[in-house]
Order: sequence, then C-alpha cells, then structure tokens
Amino acid sequence: MKKKASSSGEWLTAILVALSMAIIIRMFFFAPYEVHGESMYPTFEGQELLIVNKWIYDVSKPGYGDIVVFHTVEQKDFIKRVIGLPGDIISVKGGHVYRNGKKLDEPYINGPIKGVVEAKKVPPNHLFVMGDNRNRSRDSREIGPVSMGEVVGRADVVVMPIREFQLLFR
Repeated sequence: MKKKASSSGEWLTAILVALSMAIIIRMFFFAPYEVHGESMYPTFEGQELLIVNKWIYDVSKPGYGDIVVFHTVEQKDFIKRVIGLPGDIISVKGGHVYRNGKKLDEPYINGPIKGVVEAKKVPPNHLFVMGDNRNRSRDSREIGPVSMGEVVGRADVVVMPIREFQLLFR
C-alpha cells in the first residue's frame, strides 16, 4: 500500500512541476499569438498561429526585418516588421521606403506603397514598424513609432497551419 501512495505522490509532484514550468515559460519566455487580418500579407495570410519570443529583447536588440508583436492604445496587439531603429530617418516616396536616404530592398512586401511619408526620425527606445501589405496596414505611418515598452516580443515560429511551419528569425 505504501508503494502505491508513494507512486501517486511522485506523479502528483511531476505534474505540478511540469505545470509550474509551463506557466513560467508562458509568462516570461514564449507566448502563442494568432495573426488576424491582412496587414502582413504575403508573409502571413491571417489565422496563422505563431510563437512569440518574449525575452529576446532583454538579451539583444531588435534588428531590421524582425517581425514583432506589440500592444497598442486600442488594447489590441499588432504584428509588424521592424523598418527603423532609434536614430534612423524613415521616408516613403515613389512607392518605396527609404532608411537614412537609402532605398530598402524589400522582397517580402505586397506591391509598391501608395502615398508619401516625409522624413521621420525614430526616437530613442522606439521602433518604426510597417506591415508587409503596405497599402492595407495600420503601422508607424499612422500610429507613430512604437515604444520598446509596448513590444511583446519577436515572432519566431509559425506553428499552424502545419503546412506553413517555419522559423521566422535569421
């Protein structure tokens, strides 16, 4: 009888440890995020399930091209691509984005951009982000630069649908 009770206690301990680890990982390291809308088309078609790395920017700085999830004042999370880092000057003219006066090579976007954005300097501790579907995206052109304090993390993996599984970071 003691052997059975001991075995049950070990199982309960293992389950509690596993559950605690899952909660800690979810709260501090990685989180699921579902893509909604078409602002990141063709990179995402919408309804993809991603894993967001929540701690990466605690140990490294964001990079150009990173796909980030961030909070907005509307209490919604957005997903966009990092185009500008603090100190960069971003502009849009002739259907293209320019960073510090140099035209960006962006094979991931969905066609040329409509409109013009006069040169904007990215403030300290902020990012300039844009959707890949530039003509159907609310991004830093409209909402302004994103504070690093609002960034949830970097999208690292597409896990669903299974046929779309891929790593997103370089």
